Amino acid sequence: MSSNTHLADVTQLFNLQSNLAIKPSVADFQAEQTDQILRVEAHSPGVFRLRFGSLKHIQPEKVSLRAQQQAEMLLVREDAVGEFSQESIEHEGGWRVEQGEYALVLNQSPFSFALYKGDELLMQSSGVWQDDNDEQQGWNAAFALQATDVLYGLGDTQESLNRDGQQLVSDLPEHRVLPLLWSTRGWGVYVNTLERVEHNVAVEEEARYSVRASAPLLDVFLFAGAPTEILNQYTALTGRAGQPGVWPMGVWLQQAAGQSIEDTLSLSASLAEKGVGLDGVMAAAPALYGFMPDRPLFVWDEERVQDGRDLSAKIEKSGVQLAAHTFPGVIVDTPLFEEWEDRGWLLIDDDTGAAYQFEGDENSAGKPFGLLDLTHKDVFKMWVERQRQNYDEGLGAPICTVSYNIPDSITARGGECGALLRTVYPILVRQALFDAFAGHKTPQEGVIWSTNLFPGVQRYSMQLGPDVSNDWEGMERSLRSALALGNSGVTAQMHKLGNAVAPTTDMTAELYIRWLAMGVFSANFCFQAIPALLPSAFDEKTQELVQHWLRWRYRLVPYILGIIEESVRCGLPVQRSMALEFPEDPVAQQWDTQYMLGSALLVAPFLQPGEEMEVYLPAGSAWWDLSTGWRYEGGTTWTVTAGLDRLPIFGREGHMLCLGPEVNNTSEFNSARLLEEVWMFGMPEHSPEVMRNKIRVMQMQGSSYIKGLEGLKILPAEGLEVKRRGAEVRISRAR
Repeated sequence: MSSNTHLADVTQLFNLQSNLAIKPSVADFQAEQTDQILRVEAHSPGVFRLRFGSLKHIQPEKVSLRAQQQAEMLLVREDAVGEFSQESIEHEGGWRVEQGEYALVLNQSPFSFALYKGDELLMQSSGVWQDDNDEQQGWNAAFALQATDVLYGLGDTQESLNRDGQQLVSDLPEHRVLPLLWSTRGWGVYVNTLERVEHNVAVEEEARYSVRASAPLLDVFLFAGAPTEILNQYTALTGRAGQPGVWPMGVWLQQAAGQSIEDTLSLSASLAEKGVGLDGVMAAAPALYGFMPDRPLFVWDEERVQDGRDLSAKIEKSGVQLAAHTFPGVIVDTPLFEEWEDRGWLLIDDDTGAAYQFEGDENSAGKPFGLLDLTHKDVFKMWVERQRQNYDEGLGAPICTVSYNIPDSITARGGECGALLRTVYPILVRQALFDAFAGHKTPQEGVIWSTNLFPGVQRYSMQLGPDVSNDWEGMERSLRSALALGNSGVTAQMHKLGNAVAPTTDMTAELYIRWLAMGVFSANFCFQAIPALLPSAFDEKTQELVQHWLRWRYRLVPYILGIIEESVRCGLPVQRSMALEFPEDPVAQQWDTQYMLGSALLVAPFLQPGEEMEVYLPAGSAWWDLSTGWRYEGGTTWTVTAGLDRLPIFGREGHMLCLGPEVNNTSEFNSARLLEEVWMFGMPEHSPEVMRNKIRVMQMQGSSYIKGLEGLKILPAEGLEVKRRGAEVRISRAR
C-alpha cells in the first residue's frame, strides 16, 4: 500500500443542480484548480457509481476501442438505469443526492462522501486522493469503519472469512483476490478496473479500509442493502453464470498421475459395479492434448491415450464424460514455436524482442513453452476453433488453470502489460474456452474447470476447489474456500475428496465419510483415483455408507440445479455463509463453518472426530431437523448426535425441499420428470428451488395452494394436512 502520498483532495465541487436537471442519473463536479472531475451516477437502485479523473478517461466517446473491450470484461451493464430525486439537497459544505431510500452525501472541503439509508449512516470515506509521483501514478481512497462493521468478500481464503487485518494485491496469483468487499452493516465497495488494486483492511489497528488503484481513473461502485441484495446488484452489474446441464452435477473421479485414460475408464466401470456410479472423469495434469510440433492442430498425449482415433467411442461407451487439461501454449524448440514467434502470435519480451519462454510446469510436462497472445483477435479465434473441434469430437469439458506470473517486460499485441496483462490473460483464456464449449449453444450450458480467479469470474458457474491435506484441517480449508468464493459472487466450487499427491495416513474411514457427506451437500465433489482414497480402501461398512451418501447426492441434484438456476437470476451461491444469509444475527456469523445450501437447508458438517456437535440455528426462522422431523426455534444452540449415516441438516420453515429419484448416475434421470418427492418444513411460503421451476406457492385463507406437484409424493411437516384437488395441492393446518 502506498504510504507517502500527496493528498491532493478533490474540493470545491459545483454544478450539481444543473447536471441533475439535464441528466437525472448523472451529475458532474469540477475539482478546484485542476482538470479532474467527479462524476456521480445513480447506476441502479441502491447502487452509486463514482468516477474520479480527467474527462478524457470518463467520457465514453473519448475512450479507445481497446479500452471499451476491456470495460466489457468488467461490466455487462455500463449505462446507469437509476435516477436521482428531482431536487438535490444542499447542506452546509456539500450536497445530498438521493435515489429511493438511499442517499449519497458529498462534503465539499475537504472532500469526502457518505452513504445513508434514510438517516442511518451506512459508510463514509475518510479521504480520496491522487498520487502525483510519476512512479506511483494512481488513486487512493479510504473508508472509515464503524465498530459494528464486519467485512467479507475479496476472493478466496482458506482461513477466516472475516477479512479484518488483511493486505491483498489483485494481480498476485497467490493472493487469489476478487474485487468486491461488503459489510454486514449493509454496504459494499467494488473498484472497477483491470489494473492493480491494493486492498488494506483495518491493518495495524487502523479503523479503516483503504484501497489503491494503479490507474488514471478511480472508478468505484457503492452498494447499499443486505449482503444478498449486494451480490444481486454486483452480479447484475458484472455478469452472472449460466445454467449448467444435468450431467456435470453428478459424481466425478479425478484421474491419478501417470494413469492412462483407458485405465481410468476401466476403474470407473469397476466402481459402477460396486454401486459407485460416476458421471465425469477429470484427466490429471499434464495437458491431455496440445498442439502438434509443426502444425496448429491438437493431438492427444500418446503416452496416456493408447488410441486417440477411437477415444470418443470409448468415452461414449463408458457412460461418463471426460474433462481434460489444456493450456494456451506451444512448446519451445518446435517449428510451430518458431513460426508463431516470427508471426507475433506469442507473448513477446520487450527486452529481447523474442517470444518469452516460460519455465515448464505441470501442464506442459515440465517443458518450457511460449504463451499464445490471446489479445490478438486472430490468435483468440484460432484457439477457440481448435478447442471447439475437441468439443465436437466428444470432450465433455476442458480444465485450464493459468496462474502465470507474467513479467512486467512483456507487452501484448493489444498494449497490455504488467498487472493489467496478468489480470486480463486468465479472463481471455476462460472466455475462449467458454466460447468453444458452451457459448455457441442455446442455452449456454457448459462447464469450464479452473482455479483461476479474476474480475468477472462469477460469469462461469463452477470453480475447482483447492488441493488440501488429507486430514480434518484439509476438509475445513476446502469448506472455507467455497464459502469465501460464495461471499464474492462465485456460484459454486467443486470439493476434492482428499488430495492424491499428499500423504494419506490421516485419512480415516470416519474422516472419509464426513468429507463425502459435506461434498454431497454442496455444489459438487470428486473422488481421487488412487487406491488409498477410493471407497474400496475401506471396510465393507464404510463402503455401504459411501453408497448411502451417493444416493442422497443424486436425490439432491434437482434441488442443487434449482439453486444454480436461482443464481442465474440473483447471483447467490450454492453454499452460503452465515454472514451472507444472516447479517443481522452476529451470533450466527461466529458459527462460520455452518452454511446454507440454497435458501432451504442449513448444513453443519462434522469437522472433527465424534458423533456429537453443537449447532446454532439462526434467529428469525424456525428450523426442522431432516432426520427426526422435530421443530426448533431460531436463535438457539443445540447439541446434535449424528452417526456416520447422518449429518446435522435443518430445513428452514416456510420452505420446501424437492428431491429426485434414487439413481446411479444422471443418465438414469427422466429429463421430463426430475422430481419424485417433496418435503415441507412447516406451512409453505416460498416456491421451492428446483431446476426449471414451475412450482408456485400461493397463500389464501390460512392455506397454501401449490400447482406443479402432480404425481409427486409429499411429506408434510407435523401439524399439516395435504389434500389434492386435480392439479392443485392444498396444504392447511391439521384439524
